[in-house]
Amino acid sequence: MKAALIYGEKDVRIEDVEIAEVTKGKVKVKVAWTGICGSDLHAYHHGLALAYEEHPISKRKVPLVLGHEFAGTVTEVGEDVTTVSVGDHVAIEPMLYCGECESCRKGTYNLCEVANVGFLGLAGDGGFAEYAVADEKYFHKLPENMSLEEGALVEPTAVAFHAVRKSGLKVGESAAIYGAGPIGLLTLLCAQAAGASETFVIDISEERLQKAKELGATYVINPLNEDAVEKINAVTGNGVDVAFEAAGAQPTFSSAFSCVKRSGTLLVIAGFGSEVSLDPNAGLFKETTIKFSLAYANDFAPVIKAISEGKLDVKQVITKKIKLDNLIEEGLELLTEDKSQAKILVCPN
Repeated sequence: MKAALIYGEKDVRIEDVEIAEVTKGKVKVKVAWTGICGSDLHAYHHGLALAYEEHPISKRKVPLVLGHEFAGTVTEVGEDVTTVSVGDHVAIEPMLYCGECESCRKGTYNLCEVANVGFLGLAGDGGFAEYAVADEKYFHKLPENMSLEEGALVEPTAVAFHAVRKSGLKVGESAAIYGAGPIGLLTLLCAQAAGASETFVIDISEERLQKAKELGATYVINPLNEDAVEKINAVTGNGVDVAFEAAGAQPTFSSAFSCVKRSGTLLVIAGFGSEVSLDPNAGLFKETTIKFSLAYANDFAPVIKAISEGKLDVKQVITKKIKLDNLIEEGLELLTEDKSQAKILVCPN
């Protein structure tokens, strides 16, 4: 089959590889769509840490098939598989976990002590391929009224859904979202679905801010043109209830920390390339709560339900669809240069 394998920094190759065998407890899926994530971009530009040592759960190291946001149709099931059948449309939850450590036993398998934040497509073979084979536990059946394009968006939507749920955002409260990339835009949709009465989206890209307006943001702010905290305070009087940091930089972290009201919450979704600083007294005097949200755990089922019931119109974040052969030029490279792009979906078949 045709697949996109990552070997190292700026080294992704479209090659023919063998399809993995469907053994006991395994499921094979014909991949319909796979989304390109910021993690894929980071892997493409900086390589993966699995160059020398294999992952403790997947037992894989590079080269491996990239791509962790994918959906498709089940074509074969192994012995003892009961939750999905041949012909089912499925979304794949790519979070690797052992199921046995304390975190897994508690249900917080995103904090698995063995996997140490591993995903199919980044620590094991993923979805930029014509077919994928994985353990049954990673597959979620999609309802008939849900498209496979939407299925490929379940994974990034689960990241945003988990963050909004963890933030404690309540109906009628206000929210600021720093960063209008795919996760920021999906956080906007999830905050709206949770009942946010007023939303602010902050980004330095006018193209991304325009997309946020299309998705229903109450206000969009470009910090190159105006002070975000001053604008938020001018509108709200005393700041927002929740600020989401989905950009991962010192300026956005500081601004998000400053724009929450007294007893407000700063929820960090983004990963950071370096340490950031904050004034603890500023948080102390406002009793600011700072929370961190890592991926998702037990969020796929409610996300699938919300999408299928029309409560989350995630198709709005799709800006381009391409073929697997064009993954590098029209996907990984384009996303680096063209900020008008949000979610690019790749069709391997």
